[in-house]
Amino acid sequence: MHRHTPITVRYGETDMMGVVYHANYLLYFEDARVDFLNALGFSYNERLEAAGYMSPIYDLEVHYKAPLRYGEAGFVRTSVAKNLPMRTVYRQQVYHGDDAAGTGAAGEPLLREGATPLVDALVTVCVVERDTFKPTSLRRTFPDLYAHYEKIAEEA
Repeated sequence: MHRHTPITVRYGETDMMGVVYHANYLLYFEDARVDFLNALGFSYNERLEAAGYMSPIYDLEVHYKAPLRYGEAGFVRTSVAKNLPMRTVYRQQVYHGDDAAGTGAAGEPLLREGATPLVDALVTVCVVERDTFKPTSLRRTFPDLYAHYEKIAEEA
C-alpha cells in the first residue's frame, strides 16, 4: 500500500537558493505519516495519543537527490518498508507533482513511468509511553495496526 500526500512548498520553507531547506522534508514526512495512518482509519491523535502513547523517530536515513523548489508541486509517497514488533520503518519518497500518474485498479496511487524520487528516506519510529517515554511493543499495544502493517509491509 502506498499513500500520496501533496506538498505545498511555502516560501519560508526554502533557503537562499529557492530550494526546500533539507530539514523541512522531515516536516513533510511527519505530515505524510499521519495522513497514511488516517487513510488506514487509525487516527494518530485519537487512537495513539489518547491512549497515552507517542511515536517518536528512532532512526532516520535520508538521501537528497534533487531539489524541490518554491512554486513547484510535489508529494510524499509513503509505505511501510518493514514491520517489527518494536519499530516500524516507513519508506518516504518525495516526487514532483507531475510524477503522479493517477490510480490503479485497486485504488493504489501510480507513478509516471521513469519517475525518480527527489528525496528517498527510511524513517524508523517506535511507540513509547507518553509519561515515561518507555518503549512498548506495537504488536501488543495496537495489535490491529500491527496486523495490518504485516499485510502491507514491503519486507517480511
